[in-house]
Amino acid sequence: MPDPHMNSGVPTCAPPDFKPRKPRLVLPPLACDSHAHILGPAAHYAYSPARVYTPPDCLLPDYRHMLKTLGVERAVLVQPSVYGTDNTAMLDAMKAAGKRFRGVAVVSDDISETELRNLHDAGVRGVRVNIVDVKDRKPGTLPFDSLKKLAQRVRPLGWHMEFLMHIDEFPDLDRTFADFPVDIVLGHLGYMRTDKGLDAPGFQALLRLIKSGRCWVKFTGPYRISTMALPYSDVTPFAHALTAADPERIIWGSDWPHVMAKGAMPNDGDLADLLSAWIPDARLREQVLVKNPERLYGFS
Repeated sequence: MPDPHMNSGVPTCAPPDFKPRKPRLVLPPLACDSHAHILGPAAHYAYSPARVYTPPDCLLPDYRHMLKTLGVERAVLVQPSVYGTDNTAMLDAMKAAGKRFRGVAVVSDDISETELRNLHDAGVRGVRVNIVDVKDRKPGTLPFDSLKKLAQRVRPLGWHMEFLMHIDEFPDLDRTFADFPVDIVLGHLGYMRTDKGLDAPGFQALLRLIKSGRCWVKFTGPYRISTMALPYSDVTPFAHALTAADPERIIWGSDWPHVMAKGAMPNDGDLADLLSAWIPDARLREQVLVKNPERLYGFS
């Protein structure tokens, strides 16, 4: 019998490398992976019919094995688009993992105050807005009025708003978010292809926004923006520019299980080792891997 959660019209993802190697780089104690997804089991957690990909099962034991191999002690699970606003799979994984895990949820505009408080009590510290993995979206647009209203609602909880967006679509990014009610977090170093260059208006706007103290950037998914194979050397100048803008606003994440990655699937040990080139200074690496996520996600 066909799996009721599968849809033949939706592309499937390759699985991650379930045999991570130990990185050459020794990560500091209490290092945090600030961006990962738990997916499945598909037989238990229903996918959204509006999803744009279908992943394989990538479960908490697999993820924790990867973290242990890399030497990472803390983690932030981010609600993947395949589940829409049903955060159950993420919340169940967070509960099973314990207090060293936090979460970033996806919620509807009409979520109740009680539901928001319940998410906070479960360890959620932010709300995610994905404007990339959606159908029929006009590039360069944001539902800004509704986003600002939601941000005002989560502000008392101390949450941030995480965006998956291409910064090259937003050359006025710094002005757009100048008076936003909460801090924003952007994934994949801003999610702009490296061949657009450091001088691209969107990237320069991102640097200005970081310097304003209202924006955080995740060093994640270099394979999503690079024009090269590992070690994605064209990403390094962007990492250096972002760190120079404000090292206290940079966090790192594995992006496990690398859904819809194009080209060869990277090993997570290789991805961790990229930090040597991106942030050569050990003191700054500790800032990015430990102190910054501690502050953003409320680890204690």
